Amino acid sequence: MMLLSLVIFVVILALVFDYINGMHDTANAIATVVSTRVLSPRNAILLAATLNFVGALWSEAVAKTIGKGIVDPSVIHQTTVMAALFAAIAWNLITWYFGIPSSSSHALIGGVIGAAIATAGVQVLHLDGIIKIVKGLIFSPIIGAGIAFLIMLAILWGFRNVPPGKSNRWFKGLQMVSASIMAFSHGMGDAQKSMGIIVMALLAGGMMDPKNVHVPLWVKLSCAVAMSLGTAAGGWRIIKTLGHKMIKLQPVHGFAAEAAASTVILTASSWGIPVSTTHSISGAIMGVGLTRRLNSVRWDIAGQMVFAWILTIPATALIGFAMVKLLGAIFPSVL
Repeated sequence: MMLLSLVIFVVILALVFDYINGMHDTANAIATVVSTRVLSPRNAILLAATLNFVGALWSEAVAKTIGKGIVDPSVIHQTTVMAALFAAIAWNLITWYFGIPSSSSHALIGGVIGAAIATAGVQVLHLDGIIKIVKGLIFSPIIGAGIAFLIMLAILWGFRNVPPGKSNRWFKGLQMVSASIMAFSHGMGDAQKSMGIIVMALLAGGMMDPKNVHVPLWVKLSCAVAMSLGTAAGGWRIIKTLGHKMIKLQPVHGFAAEAAASTVILTASSWGIPVSTTHSISGAIMGVGLTRRLNSVRWDIAGQMVFAWILTIPATALIGFAMVKLLGAIFPSVL
């Protein structure tokens, strides 16, 4: 009975994380389309919430990677998963409060790593899976910046004889498309991380056959709803940082950044690699800025973001490790 109660609590906690993830990462999908005034904040959030829901139901490749690709689920406990979620939620709230676009993916993975080590030692980690994930998280902003830079160069060359005002009117319509794809890709990538955590809890609780790892429909639906509700709640501090502080954007820049970031996210998600939506769009915005001039990007703001990215995994790993020890003292019968 205690084990079932813990599994239920872990599921609820995972949905809380999913909600906060949606609130925290709303900026990823709509910051550019709001800052370019293509959509009002209210309409942009409605668009993002709807397409986050649709994207969350689209695939489960990333969920399987999170559920069994980071640690061996047969030797962890519910308190391990709880500790990882507490760490990720705490970090998301801290960075949200200060308006820093950090990665929910980094936070969750760092929490899982720290909690798993505290539970069963370093040998419980699947190093090949972790290396694959970390590579994706590191290279996603670099690739996003490169693609955005190339798209922007192509646009500048292709529209070199078109008056800026006229081309921006065209790109307002195109940015509606790119913002929609960005919101869809966010739901497809990020909601699956919470699905993966719930799958991990079900495996650890003996409620799923390790030989038939899948994401039940109720898990998909509940995570999709939580993500879309969180998205609807907004994340105005981070929207301000991405859409206004780092670089002044026009519709053509917003289109290029969103097209680049969504390309990275959709490709990685289809391969089961959990990349950071935050990193992808932030890198893409920087790439767009580089086509103008170096000082068009607020490098002090970008530096703060990169520092938070570097700090996220070790910080959440430490929090996850400490939480396992604390929860183990509270629930000694399951740890």
